[in-house]
Amino acid sequence: MIGVVAVLKVQPEKAEEFEAIFTGLAAQVRANEPGNLMYQLTKSRTEAGTYKVLELYKDADALKAHGGTDYFKAAGAKMGPCMAGRPEIEYLDAVG
Repeated sequence: MIGVVAVLKVQPEKAEEFEAIFTGLAAQVRANEPGNLMYQLTKSRTEAGTYKVLELYKDADALKAHGGTDYFKAAGAKMGPCMAGRPEIEYLDAVG
């Protein structure tokens, strides 16, 4: 399994718009990607405007398929104007 943690900084006045776009994306991921085991947006309790996406994929092919979907690319374009900086992405390998 492969884990991904994406840290997203969002402009405070764009938080509601960002959350709506992401909610739509997450629904499409869950409906169309059997290799995705978890796709959850979380919001920091201590850092205003900071969101973390917790993702889990069964293998590298599932992760690659996710990034190649039209709905992922479209959501990224819609989220762009909401961002307050570049995303920070960390890839993790499952243990055990």
